[in-house]
Amino acid sequence: MIILSTLVLLFSTTTLVNARHCLSRDALEAEFREILNTTSQLPLKGSCCQFDICGIPCSADDQPVADWYGVVIIIAVIFFCAIGIVASFGIKGDYTNFFVGGRTLSLPVVTLTLASQCVDSNSVLGNADLSYKYHFWDGACLPLGLGLSLILNGLFLARHMNRAGLLTLPDLWARKYGKAAEVIGGSVCIVSFCALLAGNLVGCGTILAFLFGVSLKEGILISGILMFLYTVCGGILSVAYSDIAQSTLGISGLAVAGWWCFNHGHKAPPDSIGFPGYIYPDSFGDRVCSKYDGVPCEVDPTQCCYNTAKWCPDDGDRCVTDNAAYWWKGADQRIFASTSRTQNNSMLNPRALWPFPNAIFFNWATIFILAFGNLAAIDFQARCMAAKDEWTATWGNLIAGVLGGFVGIPFAFIGGVSRYYYGADSKYAKFEADSCSRSVDFPTCAQWKPDPKANLRLLTHEAPHWLGIWSLIGIVAASMSTSDGAILAMSTVAAHNLFRRLPEFVPFFPSNLVTDENLLLVTRIFGIPCTMVSILIASYAESSHGDQSATGYLLIVAFDISLAAFVVPIFSGFFF
Repeated sequence: MIILSTLVLLFSTTTLVNARHCLSRDALEAEFREILNTTSQLPLKGSCCQFDICGIPCSADDQPVADWYGVVIIIAVIFFCAIGIVASFGIKGDYTNFFVGGRTLSLPVVTLTLASQCVDSNSVLGNADLSYKYHFWDGACLPLGLGLSLILNGLFLARHMNRAGLLTLPDLWARKYGKAAEVIGGSVCIVSFCALLAGNLVGCGTILAFLFGVSLKEGILISGILMFLYTVCGGILSVAYSDIAQSTLGISGLAVAGWWCFNHGHKAPPDSIGFPGYIYPDSFGDRVCSKYDGVPCEVDPTQCCYNTAKWCPDDGDRCVTDNAAYWWKGADQRIFASTSRTQNNSMLNPRALWPFPNAIFFNWATIFILAFGNLAAIDFQARCMAAKDEWTATWGNLIAGVLGGFVGIPFAFIGGVSRYYYGADSKYAKFEADSCSRSVDFPTCAQWKPDPKANLRLLTHEAPHWLGIWSLIGIVAASMSTSDGAILAMSTVAAHNLFRRLPEFVPFFPSNLVTDENLLLVTRIFGIPCTMVSILIASYAESSHGDQSATGYLLIVAFDISLAAFVVPIFSGFFF
């Protein structure tokens, strides 16, 4: 009841936004009003802070999304849900069918379900968002870590999981370490997977908010309700057989999108061409100056400046300009090209991002966390338990790991392409005019604010229409495939490993409250609070991150918990 009340309050509260100034220092803003010869509060009517303070042109209005994108996504979601509902008839009231599908899943089913869990919206949208805001490897390390985890699981754990005949992962701790370890481990599993589910709800909610104009919190709520309803109907069978369709459409769509980005003519923004009066970062005869036919500057003829006669001949009517955001040689092309250069590669050369520690440390730490923390993923291991034999479980993991990496890593190239169309030098760029005045008392510069929807705008406006909708279906399918598995795993652990054990730890608790006959019903009931808690976490994470996506962040949090709590007990449970 408390959770329900909190949800109502969260989604019914109206946020009041106070009017703000362009600069946090009133005296400094007063100087700019004097310069602009106005007594009005900045920004001026019809203008913006980045223009009034920094002289950067105001960002262009966002382009509307065609309605048919939303219609196709609705049809795809209905199709996926229909598969899950049809599969629910295979449960026949047997909780083992609900939990592990009667241990009958074949190699293609296990492979596709594991691959779809690996390529979820955390590793797709989180991957794209991180590569757009920072660097290729900042995004690619997510699918790289998850794919490596499946390979490690196939090499060391999958056959043991299948052979043990478990219903849930905490069953292993009950056998090896006792019932107290089962309850504690099961509780931590649920906490970890609430974060994982929350990340996927943010991803799916972002798609709904972008396509249908609802708020992100409303998109998260709708996504959570939808995922819960079709998951609890059929359990692992609904999850597994809907994952087949989601994998087929989703993974293929994301693979084609990654290939398109890899072969795109503009993998990253080039050197800035600048504007009248702009001084290039190199001199005559060098690359940038020669590239744009620079001319001697009026103030200092030894320096190379923007060629107004060539690029802006009509006093601004047909100027070729940008925001001069990339003042260094090579711009983002130099950074993104480091994916194939050992000398500057920010994953192989610790001096590429000097000083240390830097992104190379955090990216390798992310790979390690995902590769080993994901070994304790209760949804991954549920597929191993549901496989029809050890060979199927082992090879399903190995093939899925390779497939997930093959699809997810190239998808990180979308970040560089999005920076070309929606980066700091694009007409859509937004800047925080107060950023420099707060830190270095230099008010006429500004910090670029990455567009949190840049990758979605790329897919719906710059990519071919067929590729855009195929990719969006892939992202939604990826989100659904992991969300349903997470809800199933959490509710199963809550009912089977926690609630069923309460009579053994709580005096006077009825010993026959949970039986084999009603375990299926109790499991479905526990899906409600698990989903609600994840919705709350997703909404809070979205609010606390502002314009920054919480998808990749929540993925790392989830498996950071798993790494700390479960990896050693799992290996010792099977090998010691």
